[in-house]
Amino acid sequence: MKQTTSRRTAEQRKAQAEALHASIVEQVQQLADTGRWRRFLDFARSFHTYSLNNLLLILAQNPDATIVAGFRQWQAKGRQVRKGEHSIKIFGYSTKKPISTEAETDADPEERTVHYFPMLSVFDISQTDPIDGATVPEDPIQQLTGNQDHGVISRLTAQLEGTGWAVARETLTYANGYTDPGKRTVALRVALRVGLAPEQAAKTLIHETAHVELGHVDDLDEYRHHRGRMEVEAESVAYIVAGLVGFDTSAYSIGYITGWSNQDIELIRDTAAHVLKAADTLANYISV
Repeated sequence: MKQTTSRRTAEQRKAQAEALHASIVEQVQQLADTGRWRRFLDFARSFHTYSLNNLLLILAQNPDATIVAGFRQWQAKGRQVRKGEHSIKIFGYSTKKPISTEAETDADPEERTVHYFPMLSVFDISQTDPIDGATVPEDPIQQLTGNQDHGVISRLTAQLEGTGWAVARETLTYANGYTDPGKRTVALRVALRVGLAPEQAAKTLIHETAHVELGHVDDLDEYRHHRGRMEVEAESVAYIVAGLVGFDTSAYSIGYITGWSNQDIELIRDTAAHVLKAADTLANYISV
């Protein structure tokens, strides 16, 4: 009797996993068909590209910053900076020509140009609200805010640590997490960003564990060469396993998968077998 129940449960879980994967294809297709993803990309690309020094300044003042612009630039884009928000300071660039004296009239004009770097104030999109009546595209990748990790973090941490991986929290400015097979830290390491909501942290840990399970970190040159496919696989596993556990990551995962797949539905379909096998393995680790 126990074996029958176990087999039936496994079959039900397999069917649910397949249905969840099919829903990825459907939702990515819908996001692409509505043009919502393209509108947001066009919106994001309309912003000024900042120098590396200014990017470091922005992230040092607001590690969660994603898209920044000046006060009036935001107004022109249909958003208003909220009253009381503190600006992010960066360096601008400009030139001016000083008033020439008679003795300087023969000097090279370029030599008489003064270069200066005024301090400018910018604000992140999270510090703004839509202006009434303005149409502003919403970012299709929204952080999860749930206050439960659904038992994921302790179980996957135990699994990873049991196979030689360290799991830690870090102050990250560029991602929610990363998997390092010993190239940077000389140790197998999975890191999650400090400050993530429990549900987002759980999803991120599933994603990073999927990279390990799928062998993505075994050859980093291979990963760099096929990064899009590997990110689609890892996030697809995260979406499916989270669904099996009982929480929905579509607010984050669908936009993420759409971006890394470049809206290629066939890529998502082609990775199904690989993804479903890894999802089943991780589901067993979590015992769902």
